[in-house]
Amino acid sequence: MEAPRVLIVSPDQWPRALLRAELLAAGYDAVGSRTLSAALRYPATQPGRGPVRLIIVDQCVVEREASEVRAGLAAKHTGSRWFLLAHSRSALPAGDWDAALRRPVSIGQVVEAVKRVLPIPYGSSESD
Repeated sequence: MEAPRVLIVSPDQWPRALLRAELLAAGYDAVGSRTLSAALRYPATQPGRGPVRLIIVDQCVVEREASEVRAGLAAKHTGSRWFLLAHSRSALPAGDWDAALRRPVSIGQVVEAVKRVLPIPYGSSESD
């Protein structure tokens, strides 16, 4: 069974890379992108990889790009859940967020939240 694929969209390279490394260590297939527009380049299917099941988005990315770009990403990766890394005090941007964490948070806290939203093995609760 393929590991659940997680797409991390954050403009900050090191936090994105560290989160990706922690998710890989936790058993996920994680990839990263700086923007929603760049994230559109990831194919919906790839040989040897499962579909994207979770998209983690930094709130500043959502605020910088048009809602049509997010809609295009959602259409490309249908059925994916959405996880927002939100600013500490500002209102959450509009959208159907499956989960949100407000800063400050650690990489470990994000990984634990991902495990709750997208448990491994993916879909095990559906087969019980």
